[in-house]
Amino acid sequence: MTTSKRLADRKVQRFDKNIKKRGLVPETSTKKKDSYPVGPIVLGFFVFVVIGSCKLICHLNFVKIFVF
Repeated sequence: MTTSKRLADRKVQRFDKNIKKRGLVPETSTKKKDSYPVGPIVLGFFVFVVIGSCKLICHLNFVKIFVF
């Protein structure tokens, strides 16, 4: 089965159009956002848990040393 002249011409035109656009495409297809990967609430909660656990461990070690 042969390809019609019209379809062949359309393929050639698409190919030529793509060749002419070579190098003009953006680096990424999505726009980069200038934001953090997590929200401020999640970040604050993480800091709260980390600092809170550190303070708890330090307090328990302090009590263990001086009480017992």
